[in-house]
Amino acid sequence: MTSQPGRGLLHLAAAVDLPGTFDAEPHLQLARLAEHGALDFVTLHDGFDGPGPDSLSVLSRIAPRTSRIGLVPTVTTTHTEPFHVQAAVATLDWVSRGRAGWRPDVSTGDHEARLFGRRAAAAPADLWHEAGEVVEVARKLWDSREDGAEIRDAATGRFVDRDKLHHVDFEGRTFSVRGPSLVPRPPQGNPVVVIDATQPYAYDVAARHADVALVAVAEPDRLAAARDGLRRRAAEHGRDPGALRVLAALRIDLGDGEYAAQPGHGGGPLPTSEGPLYRGGPVDLAELITDWHRAGAADGFHLTPLDPRRDLERLVNGTVPLLQHRALFRTFYPGSTLREHLGLARPAGQYAALAGDPS
Repeated sequence: MTSQPGRGLLHLAAAVDLPGTFDAEPHLQLARLAEHGALDFVTLHDGFDGPGPDSLSVLSRIAPRTSRIGLVPTVTTTHTEPFHVQAAVATLDWVSRGRAGWRPDVSTGDHEARLFGRRAAAAPADLWHEAGEVVEVARKLWDSREDGAEIRDAATGRFVDRDKLHHVDFEGRTFSVRGPSLVPRPPQGNPVVVIDATQPYAYDVAARHADVALVAVAEPDRLAAARDGLRRRAAEHGRDPGALRVLAALRIDLGDGEYAAQPGHGGGPLPTSEGPLYRGGPVDLAELITDWHRAGAADGFHLTPLDPRRDLERLVNGTVPLLQHRALFRTFYPGSTLREHLGLARPAGQYAALAGDPS
């Protein structure tokens, strides 16, 4: 491995997907369980390839009934309007009081394209380029209303300070947006962007735009190389590479025992067609997480339970306490926003910075 040993507390996140479940209440129970374990955030998958609840709507309903856990829905940027996407994510950040993220994804199938009838399915490379532009314009729109732009002075009849509103005038390959946004600047300034960097053509988009990159590989050496590569590419894009969090993405089956359920799985995950799978017990999982993190392979882990209710409970009540005992994971939330959980600063508004520049 080329990475230096991991420093600081690791980051943990979990998926709360419940296929075939359309009620928000079971998702709320899982989110609260993850919050009990002080996890950084939960994700909820979404897409146009099958029936299911809208992840943004479900997490917006969950937000007022949780207090610290970050909430990260998948948002498909294909066939959707960037202006509406950014407004919905900004609204989730307001409803959650600064705990929103989003996971941009693309839709490559002809069936999904026919659902909308606007255009034929495009090549994945083009769709991921478009996704990157959606992230870029979303950030511009969030900044287009400066902090404090809303005056709401009934006596003078002034609702907004027009000097603090900015047109973004963005021209992309497939869309253009003028702005400004209709939603006040989110509590986090910019909600957290989470991108699966192992998807084809998503790697460079993650290096350029992601706050958190997910990497689904089964070997710690390959994971460390991906982490180094993403940070190096981020620096080439003019970013601070230390501000990019790289999480190992694993599917987990924690079974019914404390240790490995199958020979070979206790030492590490095995590759499958759906991504790396760890099958074992919560004690062995704690060992794996400890070893990979201390070796500098990743900044943390995003875990997708095969049995959501069973495996998340065993993760929170079995694996997490062991990591806390080793002083590798927090015992409480020191802040209230997702950016604070991840150790990321609230970004300054890009237009406010330009307005304050005398040059």
